[in-house]
Amino acid sequence: MLEGPDLINAALDAGAGIEALFVDADHRDAPVVTEVLARVSASGVRVFTLDAATFARVSDAATPQPIMASVAMPRSDVTSITLEGLVLVLHDVRDPGNAGTLIRSADATGASGVVFTGLSVDPFNPKTLRASAGSVFHLPVVVAELDVALAFLRAGGARVYATVVRGGLSHRAVDFTVPSVVLIGNESVGLSEEVVAECDGAITIEMAGKSESLNAGVAGSLVAFEALWQRRDTTSPSLPSSL
Repeated sequence: MLEGPDLINAALDAGAGIEALFVDADHRDAPVVTEVLARVSASGVRVFTLDAATFARVSDAATPQPIMASVAMPRSDVTSITLEGLVLVLHDVRDPGNAGTLIRSADATGASGVVFTGLSVDPFNPKTLRASAGSVFHLPVVVAELDVALAFLRAGGARVYATVVRGGLSHRAVDFTVPSVVLIGNESVGLSEEVVAECDGAITIEMAGKSESLNAGVAGSLVAFEALWQRRDTTSPSLPSSL
């Protein structure tokens, strides 16, 4: 289920299969709703108008937006990832906000894909989808077993790095201009020693203050943008910047 016009429009832009639309009767004439309805008017998509109370029960959000859609989400596996840049692997990342943020940052930085492994949250959880701001439609988002994913990515020539709170190589010192895979661990306990041992190296984000560690979404985003900046400086010097 996609909630809100922004996610639905992102799905339409990506050519995702909209199965049905659900509209809050009290807001059917709102511009954001009529715009979406106009986009699907010729496609035969079923539209259901629900009273406000029913709509609120169906919605996952505390404050529902006036339109939702059921969508056939793209199903892909690790073979759909082209190793031209960074791949983020989320291992046991359970917070949907962090997961969605990492998908969004991966999209913003031109990463090759995002892989969910272990006991990570469902990437198509409504909260994850909202946090991704539509980026879930812009790059491969895969659910896989960790060993299967790493074997495939390594076979493509990628180096695999674990993120650790301390003791790793600075993320600024890693060469991300070559195919690279970075594992982001659980928000509370990080990556296990066994998982870290399976990687080619470990990286740490240097900090100056007294904070023990960074939020998983922030840490992964910093790595993703470092990879972008390195690739831009060496391969795409004319890449425009935006605020």
